[in-house]
Amino acid sequence: MSAIVTGLYVPGDRPDRFDKAVATGADLVILDLEDAVAPEAKAGALSDVAGWLNGRVSNGSASRGTLIQVRVNAGADHELVALRATGAPIELRVPKVESAADVERIVAVAGDLPITALVESALGVENAAAIAAHPAVAHIALGESDLASDLGSRDAVVIDYARTRLLFAARAAGLPAPMLSAYPDIRDLDGLRADTERGARLGWFGRTAVHPSQLAVIAAVFAPTDTETAWARAVLAAVEGGGVATLPSGEMVDPAMLGRARAILAACAD
Repeated sequence: MSAIVTGLYVPGDRPDRFDKAVATGADLVILDLEDAVAPEAKAGALSDVAGWLNGRVSNGSASRGTLIQVRVNAGADHELVALRATGAPIELRVPKVESAADVERIVAVAGDLPITALVESALGVENAAAIAAHPAVAHIALGESDLASDLGSRDAVVIDYARTRLLFAARAAGLPAPMLSAYPDIRDLDGLRADTERGARLGWFGRTAVHPSQLAVIAAVFAPTDTETAWARAVLAAVEGGGVATLPSGEMVDPAMLGRARAILAACAD
């Protein structure tokens, strides 16, 4: 599967938006049964989501194109049962994961559906390595708003610390770098770009969005520049066979740089 750069949240009680979300070209569409849906509307939202997934299975579109995740409610086993029953090749986005045992409880109900574990508390951050190492976890992510509420701070230093912890946990477990959390201010595209660039410098890759207007900004931040692409090609040409070489720019390169070079070229191919 190609790298996931952009993700788009859609309220689970707005089935009129499901196909439109897929049509935006986002790499990932997240049907949200949790925060985006009022308590009294959750039963209807689950029915809407399951019905739409059943339709995709019936018409043969479920296994093609956009990756679909469903963000479930913590402790809502009936949602896991209903989603698994659709047979759709979806992933689960599970909130408030604080331990590997929390993941195990999900697996006991959801079976082999891949899990994105959302870490949203100080305890979850402290246990991030064990969570990421669970074999059912395909991705780990940070719920920054909930974490800020738990910590009583959204200062950049605090958030960057959590982002760094999750990055190390993901990569140590062999998982992709995490995607950044959604930026809540839909109209502040400059702020979105600045915060996304900050996250990218910390090693995170991709970002979820709450509105289609945010997708282009996110994609642009993570698109390799011409300079980066030229560097990657030069590195592969110089040291793919091993040894140390000097690029025309004067930079000395060796095989330790091949991983980054290949990642840049893979992003270009996407």
